[in-house]
Amino acid sequence: IGPNGAGKSTLLGCISGFHLADSGVVRVDGQDVTRWPPHRRARHGLATVFQTTRPLAELDVLDNAAVGAHVRSRAGFVESMLRLPWQVREQQRVREEAHEALAIVGLEERAADPAAVLPLGQLRLLAIARALAQRPSVLLLDEPAAGLRASEKAHLVEALRTLSGPELTIVLVEHDMRFVGALAERVVVLDRGRVIADGTP
Repeated sequence: IGPNGAGKSTLLGCISGFHLADSGVVRVDGQDVTRWPPHRRARHGLATVFQTTRPLAELDVLDNAAVGAHVRSRAGFVESMLRLPWQVREQQRVREEAHEALAIVGLEERAADPAAVLPLGQLRLLAIARALAQRPSVLLLDEPAAGLRASEKAHLVEALRTLSGPELTIVLVEHDMRFVGALAERVVVLDRGRVIADGTP
């Protein structure tokens, strides 16, 4: 947490690999990923949901969520064209994982809808579902509650509470202090790029 311009989103950018860190080390599950590009970090278990989310407008909600699961798929362009038996099974697995991710965020009933018609709050939930479909070990969320209605926030809190644990670490940047207080085990306060407080909520 911290005021605008404190460096919160920049920090997430450094962790995700979209910004180069001037100093320090980024480790995921003990592995130094500081010099890795973003796509390699994603394959290693790091998923990021940014403040600004845009769906793949020509795809439906399910296929948008499935994009996240493709990070771990083996099929390349040629295999996809050939539709080999193992590739068909893998595609089925990807769709199942996308369905599960949509159910977690409460969008399973909109799976067949065009992603382009979703309101802002549901687009943010779709971005989270896409990240969850990656099956990450670390999930970076940059203001996930922005634009959500109270009921959507409550559902998201419950979903993230359920997911957080030994298998998934969540790093959250958020201005809604109720949302933070409902989720966080540890709060780090940044101001002008410096840590000014670090502890329990």
